[in-house]
Amino acid sequence: MTVQTQTRPRTGPRTQPRPRPRLQRYVRVGGTQLLCLVISVGFFALPLIYLVLQAFKPYLSFLQDPTGLPHPWTFSNFSQAWTQGDFSTEMLNSILYSVVPDVITLVLGVFLAFPISRGYFKHSNALYAFFVFSGFLPAGLIPLFIEAQKLGLYNSRFGYLVINSLAGAGFFFFVGYIKTIPREIDEAAAMDGCGYVRFIFTMIIPQMKPALATFGVFGFVAAWNNLILPLVMLSDPGLWPVTRGLFAFFGQYSSQWPVVAAATVIVAIPILIVFVILQRQLVEGVAGGAATGAQGVGQGPQVQAVDS
Repeated sequence: MTVQTQTRPRTGPRTQPRPRPRLQRYVRVGGTQLLCLVISVGFFALPLIYLVLQAFKPYLSFLQDPTGLPHPWTFSNFSQAWTQGDFSTEMLNSILYSVVPDVITLVLGVFLAFPISRGYFKHSNALYAFFVFSGFLPAGLIPLFIEAQKLGLYNSRFGYLVINSLAGAGFFFFVGYIKTIPREIDEAAAMDGCGYVRFIFTMIIPQMKPALATFGVFGFVAAWNNLILPLVMLSDPGLWPVTRGLFAFFGQYSSQWPVVAAATVIVAIPILIVFVILQRQLVEGVAGGAATGAQGVGQGPQVQAVDS
């Protein structure tokens, strides 16, 4: 009796797929990033570059070739814009309108955010929700104008500072940032007899430098670029900020586009300087606030006791 055995066809050795070379993957990722960079430059940087180039172009050269490079290069547009726009006075007004309300808003925001983030109030969550809800309400410009007239704040430098100092956008960010500060600091300061105001200025604010720098930049930029409020609240040209003076160029010197471009560059330079100086703190503040923004009110870092 013979047993027939079924022979299986021989197959070659199985070859596993070769891993994709790292260099190829890096090239593909680098190509995607390069494409995104080119698109971003095309949408954002090119208009700014065009604006800066026109600021150095003589008026006759602009009429002959509006899109070409300046030939010859000139700085006369900047001096003409500075004189015609009265930027020497308006620049000081803008610095005052931007710095003073910004500092007041940051300090008041810290004093308001600290007890709410710690849960020292009985209904801290409800109070925090109320402030969040109020941030979505539209700005009542007409009631604000009527209130400013009744209180004697209209067309006044002091009144404009008061109106700008009541914005509390940084409060929401500060609540999440203060939660990262351990509660043991509060207890240690209370045991040492440190007062509340002194505790905020000497213990809390120094640890919030990235957050304060972040919303300091945001508040400065918002106040510097504000145009609607000066149009409504300030009628005296001696009280105008640079945005109000720049707005006047489009009616009086609308044909002198190189001068308008130079005036726009002058207005934008202080913002660029502030951003360059506080760039590191700005990134740290945004990253720190994003990491703690999802925590609930009154839920700070927990410290677990370890039995020895």
